[in-house]
Amino acid sequence: MSVSTILAMLVIGAIAGWLAGKIMQGQGFGLLGNIAVGIVGSLLGGLVFGMLGFASIGIIGSIISATVGAVLLLYIIQKVKS
Repeated sequence: MSVSTILAMLVIGAIAGWLAGKIMQGQGFGLLGNIAVGIVGSLLGGLVFGMLGFASIGIIGSIISATVGAVLLLYIIQKVKS
């Protein structure tokens, strides 16, 4: 895996975490926490989309699947905390 690929994955995860924080309104962990959740959530989103038979094509598809994964992860964390 090249450095540019890793950087792209981190940027997509960061965008997804920021978007997930906006979608979940008040359920996030601040900007840096949401970015971390987005990076981990992007893995979850890729897994979920893969299990459903969907492929993330292009940067927009990657951002969508990563955001879905980050929202799911924020939801799970919220339920575990309460």
